[in-house]
Amino acid sequence: MQADIGIFGGSGFYNFDGTEGGAGVEEVVVETPFGAPSAPVTIADVGGRRVAFIPRHGRGHEFAPAGVPARANLWAMRALGVRQVLGPCAAGSLSPEIHPGDFVVLDQLVDRTWGRPDTYYDAGDAHHVSYADPYCPIVARHAVEAGERVGVRMHGSGTVVVIPGPRFSTRAESRSYRAQGWHVVNMTQYPEAYLARELGMHYAGIALVTDYDTGVEHDAGVPPVSQEEVFAFFEGNVHRVRALLHDLVPQLPSEPTGCGCAAALGTLRAHDPGAPK
Repeated sequence: MQADIGIFGGSGFYNFDGTEGGAGVEEVVVETPFGAPSAPVTIADVGGRRVAFIPRHGRGHEFAPAGVPARANLWAMRALGVRQVLGPCAAGSLSPEIHPGDFVVLDQLVDRTWGRPDTYYDAGDAHHVSYADPYCPIVARHAVEAGERVGVRMHGSGTVVVIPGPRFSTRAESRSYRAQGWHVVNMTQYPEAYLARELGMHYAGIALVTDYDTGVEHDAGVPPVSQEEVFAFFEGNVHRVRALLHDLVPQLPSEPTGCGCAAALGTLRAHDPGAPK
């Protein structure tokens, strides 16, 4: 069983098409050298493309951000033949210009996590993978265009700062992130986006803004975020995420070119002959 596009579901996004086990949906259990993925992979046809879907937190949200088995998730996708990965995620706004309900197609990432298994090169000779541009610009452009077609408010670029979780930011931390000029805050984009690069996949991070983090400087009346509000907001807007993805998937090229995302895979195969083809 094969697929060429992969999708990870975030908080409140536990199946792709709104049905579990629906018509034409196949389920496959993939074993990886890094343990089991967050859930069995569901594969379905979307606009003539074979799409593999994994809810990154598990079907019952049993994996906290630091516990998401990201290496297994990405390896499973690549073993099924996936070349392009879409990573919708919940995020908090750090900017008064980015509002709850907006989508941000990410182009830069700042990692503030620690201790997460974040490489396939953890044994043998040293290998250093270029990561100056964390996201695929080709897939990102198509994501922006899809959002505009379905009528959601899009920001075509943005920097995400990835924090460890599961706690939210302190007010001082949030002020610091805003002072750096970063745009949104999230808990799972790293190492997911980076592991996709090591496997030579084209990854796009698509953030649905659910809240204003600890509030924004121009509006002191905005209360700090809570888990209940984030989950409820994402679940209430997941239909908009699905609409964007259903429009986007058929428009993606068979293989993006000119971005350099796939270059690292050859190095990994040389390092580990067991790497997925």
